[in-house]
Amino acid sequence: MNTTASEVLQFVKESDVKFIRLGFCDLFGFQRNISIMPSELQDAFEHGISFDASAIKGFRDYRKSDLLLFPDPATLRILPWRPEPGRVIRLYCDIRNPDGSPFERDSRWLLKRVVDRCAKMGFVCLIGAECEFYLFKTDENGEPTEQTLDHGEYLDIYPLDKGENIRREICLCLEEMGIKPETSHHEQGPGQNEVDFKYSDALSSADDFLTFKSVVKAIAARNGLFASFMPKPLPNAPGNGLHINISLAKNGLNIFGSPSQYAAYSAVQTADHSTVASSFIAGILAKTPEITLFLNPLCNSYERFGSYSAPRYVSWSHQNRSQLVRIPAASGERIRMELRSPDPAVNPYLAFALILAAGLAGIEQNLPLPPAVDLDLYKADPSMTRTLVLLPSSLEEAVELAQSSELVREIIGEELLSDYIAIKKQEAAACAAAEDKLAFYRQQYFRRI
Repeated sequence: MNTTASEVLQFVKESDVKFIRLGFCDLFGFQRNISIMPSELQDAFEHGISFDASAIKGFRDYRKSDLLLFPDPATLRILPWRPEPGRVIRLYCDIRNPDGSPFERDSRWLLKRVVDRCAKMGFVCLIGAECEFYLFKTDENGEPTEQTLDHGEYLDIYPLDKGENIRREICLCLEEMGIKPETSHHEQGPGQNEVDFKYSDALSSADDFLTFKSVVKAIAARNGLFASFMPKPLPNAPGNGLHINISLAKNGLNIFGSPSQYAAYSAVQTADHSTVASSFIAGILAKTPEITLFLNPLCNSYERFGSYSAPRYVSWSHQNRSQLVRIPAASGERIRMELRSPDPAVNPYLAFALILAAGLAGIEQNLPLPPAVDLDLYKADPSMTRTLVLLPSSLEEAVELAQSSELVREIIGEELLSDYIAIKKQEAAACAAAEDKLAFYRQQYFRRI
């Protein structure tokens, strides 16, 4: 959407908009917002709206606490669940310093920088997300319980699947907001659901993911339910994954799927990749362990790895759902790679920035794609897997890998990396000290994620 500020102002005037939410994402993936009246919108576009950055963890301290929100007119969305007349709209914002310069810890700005670098190399990164979540019942006070909405399984239908009406409402709401859901279904876990939406450029996809989570939470609450994106909300059930489908376009063509650019990689593979696409995938494989802190940012994230279709090793293959990266069965322009380790607790801007940067580093270094691992890694004999690199097994291990990563330091900066790691070390220490880990997860994550 290429909407201008003047067009947004005209829309607000003509469409009975009474309330405007200015949204942004904090470092840890939570959407924040300030609401303004329509009379303040032009001033917001021109001068920004001030907020207290010292109250947002990881942003600023009390000494220089003022930051400004500048709404991005391209992100205009009507909130369909709000009452009419008297519409409510939402605009995502860029965060700036009082002197007008970009705030160096604005994760949306950090992603924009990587996207610009990608464009200078001649590529557009396209990302589509597949996101899982659980629906829980609430008690008489509206507080979430641990009782799931149903006991359905993968692709079940009503009455085993009691979430189909909720998913339909979510998908229709997303459509009204200009986001295109492609499929939705019951997932493997009891009360677990998945909605997949159409690929877009990296920045729009990150914006859409943030919107998606807010829509799911709002629709669930409106129906007396609680939606959880916690990576592993139930200890003996599948975790929530965020599978990220990625391809690169050049001159309007998908280089993952353009036959004229195929280069045979392995005679035993059923599909080949262009040299550039292979190096892009190789870069992501090589760098995933050191960016895992930002793809799986909670102690609870590491409970998910190694079971129920969540990866444990750094490996790839075609179609194989036990791998970190798989190449789904597709043809032509739909050929892509799928990264299966991330979970929905991510800050999507940081996650997409680091994944894209890792792939671009692979292209710049002309990294070769390692041989595919055509095994079921959940059942493979240890003798077959001992040479594979393991993903981090804990938040502590992920912190150590990120701390020594030149790629992470280059993309997010030394100061932000240092502060982020300090916060995550405190979180890991608190989890390690907890007598009851499940109680810690529920107290720290369940209601927030």
